[in-house]
Amino acid sequence: MNKKQKNKSKKKLVVWSFAGILVAALAVAAVFMPKGTGAFQEAVAETGDIATFYSFAGVIEAKNRETVMSEKAMQISEIQVKEGDKVKTGDVLLMTAMGEEIKASVDGEISKVLVEKNAELMSGIELLEIVDYSDLQANVKVDEYSLKFLEEGRKVNVTINALDKEIAGSISELSKEAANENGISYFTATIDLAKDEELRIGMSAEAKILKEEAKKVTTLPIKVIQFDSSDKPYVLLPSEQSLPTKKYISTGINDGTVVEIKSGISAGDSVMYTDNEEAQAAASMRGEEQ
Repeated sequence: MNKKQKNKSKKKLVVWSFAGILVAALAVAAVFMPKGTGAFQEAVAETGDIATFYSFAGVIEAKNRETVMSEKAMQISEIQVKEGDKVKTGDVLLMTAMGEEIKASVDGEISKVLVEKNAELMSGIELLEIVDYSDLQANVKVDEYSLKFLEEGRKVNVTINALDKEIAGSISELSKEAANENGISYFTATIDLAKDEELRIGMSAEAKILKEEAKKVTTLPIKVIQFDSSDKPYVLLPSEQSLPTKKYISTGINDGTVVEIKSGISAGDSVMYTDNEEAQAAASMRGEEQ
């Protein structure tokens, strides 16, 4: 290789070296760009309320219903009601061939007529059903460990997903014996509901009972909170340099979306966060005061 070729090769090497340095610098800058650009994003602490709840699933049922039964052998001579009729306690429903009257023992609506005129029946046969659709309740399952948090008279909010609404209620009864389903024991809490014409028997319901509450506290999105190897929470603060700095904080309750900040950060403060593991690891090494 002559001298001219050697000089040309050196120039190419210098150009490629400079290009490599420039690419590397741009890559680093893209990862560690401060104040919300590049890999890092910014979140601002706010003042707000947080509440957490115990949740119990169940269904809507009628508080009052009656299945009218034959108490002895009889023949039905007359049926005085039909499905959909409204009846009051004491109204005559059926007449027997012996002149006996079979009456309603609850207010409600005739939901089913199960016999025909002139039918001859044995004792214990179902005759008809009465349901009070105007007075409904939610029956929810409560595991044995959560039972201690409930008491009769306690106010409850019941979410009806099919109606996309929440209805106020109160616990009227707690079962004294557990039922067993697939090897799991549960108790039943009966919740009286405020009247609502849209409610239907059989709709699924979710009862929510207040567990913890914090009002007018400093909050941050839970996604910005990090934890060190000792499970101590911290956030990343903006820095005039290329990387945010670590700041340890004290947290309170969270609802799965936001978390209460008890100390270390005030409302209005900005914090940084990233999904980039390399940037996160590098930033977490800076400012480790506790």
